Amino acid sequence: MTLRFEQILADGVAECSYLVGDDSAHTCAVVDPRPDVEIYLEAARRFGLAITHVFETHIHADFLSGARELVDRLGGQAKLYVSTEAGAEYGFEHEPVHDGDEFTFGGMRMKARFTPGHTPEHVSYLLFDGDTETPWGVLSGDAFFVDSVGRPDLLGDDQSEELAEKLFHTVRDVFMALPDDVIIYPCHGAGSACGPDIGDRMSSTIGYERRFNSYARIEDLKEFKEAILGDAPPVPTHYPRMKKVNSEGPEVLRNLPRIEPMTVERFAEAAEGGAQVLDVRDMMDFGAGHVPGSLNIGARPELSVWAGWLLDPGKPIYLVLHEDTELLGVLRLLWRTGFTDFGGYLAGGMAAWREAGREFAQIPQISVHELHKAEDLHPLDVRKPDEWEGGHVPGARHAFLGELREEMDDLDRSAPYATYCASGFRASIAASLLKKNGFEQVRNVPGSWKAWSAAGYDVEKPS
Repeated sequence: MTLRFEQILADGVAECSYLVGDDSAHTCAVVDPRPDVEIYLEAARRFGLAITHVFETHIHADFLSGARELVDRLGGQAKLYVSTEAGAEYGFEHEPVHDGDEFTFGGMRMKARFTPGHTPEHVSYLLFDGDTETPWGVLSGDAFFVDSVGRPDLLGDDQSEELAEKLFHTVRDVFMALPDDVIIYPCHGAGSACGPDIGDRMSSTIGYERRFNSYARIEDLKEFKEAILGDAPPVPTHYPRMKKVNSEGPEVLRNLPRIEPMTVERFAEAAEGGAQVLDVRDMMDFGAGHVPGSLNIGARPELSVWAGWLLDPGKPIYLVLHEDTELLGVLRLLWRTGFTDFGGYLAGGMAAWREAGREFAQIPQISVHELHKAEDLHPLDVRKPDEWEGGHVPGARHAFLGELREEMDDLDRSAPYATYCASGFRASIAASLLKKNGFEQVRNVPGSWKAWSAAGYDVEKPS
C-alpha cells in the first residue's frame, strides 16, 4: 500500500481541498472540492485511483462548493457525504455523516468528529493507518487553522455568542486533546477571511499550535469569546449568498460557465445599456484606456474574492480581457465565488474597441513620488483596517475597499483622490469603482504602500 495524499490549493480564495486514498485498493476520497473539478479527476488518474466518496466538512460561505459537480462528473460512482449534525438540511441528494462515522480506503481510515463553532454542523476528519487508534492527521476544515481558528460570526449576531462557545469547546476538547504529533490540514490558508490572521504555512501540528496559536492557548471562555469575536475581519458580501447556494445545492454545469464572443457593436450596445462590465487587465493597461463604466479587477487569483465582494450576482457579466486566450482561466476564478451568468466577452479586446473608433475612458496612474509632491491630492487608503493601523500615508483617509461603495456618499465627488493599497491591485479596483460612480478626478498609485515605504517617505500611524 502507498497512501496517496494530495493537498490542492485554490489560490485567491485560499481554499485547500484534499484527495486521500490507497493505491493498493485503487480507491480514494475528495474532501471540500472547488467547482472546477478537473484537477481532482486528473489527480485520481495519475495515481490510478477511483473517487468513490466526496466529503464536505461544512456548508461553505466563502467559495462555491464543487461537491455536486464532482459527483455528477463521476457518473454515479461516488456519493456525496455531508454532516447532518445540529439538524443541518440540504436541498440535494446526500449521504448523512454523524460524529464517529468511519470510512475505509484500503489501509487508510477516516473518522468524523463533530467540531461545531465555525458553523453549527461542522465536522472534521481524523486520519488513521489501518486499525491503529491514534490518528496521524486531521482534516480540520474551517474549525482550526494554522495560527488561528474559524470565525463564529458568519451566521449573524444572534448566533455568534453561542457558536463562539461551541468553538471554544471544539478547540479545547477536540483539537487540544489530540497528541502533539498529529498533523493539521486546514481548509484555508493565509488570505482567507474565514478566520483571523491565518498563518502562511499550509499545515501544522497539534504540538506547534498548542505552543504558538494564541486562540488555542486561551483557557477561559470569556477571554476566548472576546478575542475571536474582536479579531474577526470584515465579512465579504458574498458569504451569505454562498452559504445559501451551497446548502440548497449549486447548479451542476458539467463544464465551465458558458460565454460567447461579442463584436464591438454588440458589446457597446450592452455597455451603453448599463451592463455590468468587468475589465480583468492590468492596472496600467486599464488606466490607459477602458470601456466607460468598467470595473477593473485584474486576472490574478484575488479576482475570485473581489468579484465576490463587488459584483452583482443578479446581473450578467461582460468581460474585457488582455488576450482572448485568458478566458478559461478567468471563468474558473469567477466560478469559484459563484458567478456563472455571463453576457459575453469583447472579442479582440480593447484593441478592437479602439480600432472601431469607440470612446474610451482613462484613469491617470501616478508614482508615489508624484503623490509625495502633490499638495492638491487626497490620498485614499483602501487597505484592510489592520493594514491601515500598521502605518499609512500622512494625511490619508481610510476607506476599506470591500466597504467603499457604502462610504462613497461621505466622500467629496469634486475632490481629487489618489487611491492606494499595498501594491496597486486593490487601488485600481477602487479607482475604477469611484470613476464608475461619478468621481472624475481619480488617480491610481501603482506600487502603492510598498513603493511608498521603499522610497523612505514619512509614515503616519493612528494615535
